[in-house]
Amino acid sequence: MSIDTHLRRHDPRTPARRGSDPVQWVIGGSVVAGAGLAVVLVLVVFPGARESVITGSALTAFGLGWAMLAILTARMTSHPQSWAAVPAVAMTLSGAGLLVLTPEDATLTWLNVVWPPAMLALVVWMWVRVRRSVPGRGRWLLMPVLLALTAASVGALTQDVDLFRDRDAHPAPGRTFSVGDHRLHLDCRGQGGPTVVLFNGLGEISASWARVSGAVGATARVCAYDRAGQAWSDDVDSPQDGVEAARDLHALLAAAGEPGPFVLVGHSIGGPYAMTYAAHYPDEVAGMVLLDSSSPRQFEDLPDYPRQYAVMRRGLALLPTLARLGLGGPILSGSQLPAPAAKQVDAMISTVRAARNGRDEVVMLPKVFADAQALTTLGHLPLVVLTTTESLDETRGWAAAQDSLAALSTSSVHRTVESTHSGLVDDEAGAVASVRAVTELVEAVRAAG
Repeated sequence: MSIDTHLRRHDPRTPARRGSDPVQWVIGGSVVAGAGLAVVLVLVVFPGARESVITGSALTAFGLGWAMLAILTARMTSHPQSWAAVPAVAMTLSGAGLLVLTPEDATLTWLNVVWPPAMLALVVWMWVRVRRSVPGRGRWLLMPVLLALTAASVGALTQDVDLFRDRDAHPAPGRTFSVGDHRLHLDCRGQGGPTVVLFNGLGEISASWARVSGAVGATARVCAYDRAGQAWSDDVDSPQDGVEAARDLHALLAAAGEPGPFVLVGHSIGGPYAMTYAAHYPDEVAGMVLLDSSSPRQFEDLPDYPRQYAVMRRGLALLPTLARLGLGGPILSGSQLPAPAAKQVDAMISTVRAARNGRDEVVMLPKVFADAQALTTLGHLPLVVLTTTESLDETRGWAAAQDSLAALSTSSVHRTVESTHSGLVDDEAGAVASVRAVTELVEAVRAAG
């Protein structure tokens, strides 16, 4: 064999004969194995875990994929890719560190400033190595991986810029009050009793009620608030159940000097929070409005809910990591509210903190629902239940569950509204129906008083 022929056989730019070298299959298999292992770890092994565990397990899986590439190309092909050991070590050690040390949010935020430039430098180095040593189609199999790493780095840098830029861009529209070792945000407007208190659904904040609170505030006192960890309220050390949230709200209303009894208005999972408050502070309740509310017996009353909950818990656990990569806005924003509420909501719900809070609330839902079961009746207190056509059409058992909610009071009105589930709060037509329900109940309380 001539020297020229020998060199051409080992030149990575020279296409291999079909079936002569499995390098492209090893590369493809390693990429798929790393990605597949990441999916298994974050969705099956660690479902609903903290951000550090989700990110750490994904990094470890990707690192093992690179290790597989380095080892198998050396053993099975004539084109060993020893350079892959560098990303293998970097990602595996980083992932293992996150899994073992489980750093808190402040540390993760600092790390999010450090790693993107380092990753971009690593990607450039990897690209040079790929061009030099990876033959034919194998090079194109690695291109999407390198582009994904680049996009993740740029997204993280963008998220860092947005975090510091928006930190003071949206001041609290209301006031914050101390409730023990943390402070909660309360936004009240209007005059005239009874005061209406609004309970956020999942992924909602006090500003999400802009269409409702603005209209109700024209004739009555109305207060929207943020539970611990939401929007302008402080974080707490561990996720709260319904009873803890009720105690917080009780202390908040007292600290703000808002007199009861109150009309409680809950949307979606805000309904069970309102029910728990009514169960623990019955003398402070004048009536209740439930807007397409979750049922305290959601797991039992809705045949598909246990499976949906399992999917939701796994999916929402990914959001803090995705938000850390700058994907919070594209995934979570898009409010249909009028200005300035739309900008407030989009900015507040697309952060890593908001994603973490949403994950924690979902983890606590079984306990929140169980706490709400303490409310067995409202007696003769007025109750309005609004049920959306979307939920009736798409959720088995929803109609019966809503009927059960209406049966909590002997003085209830149950009305079906042509709307989506979220539309009762953020769509103009749906919010009109919600405002009507709240104002009707306020007027009924006034007439009875």
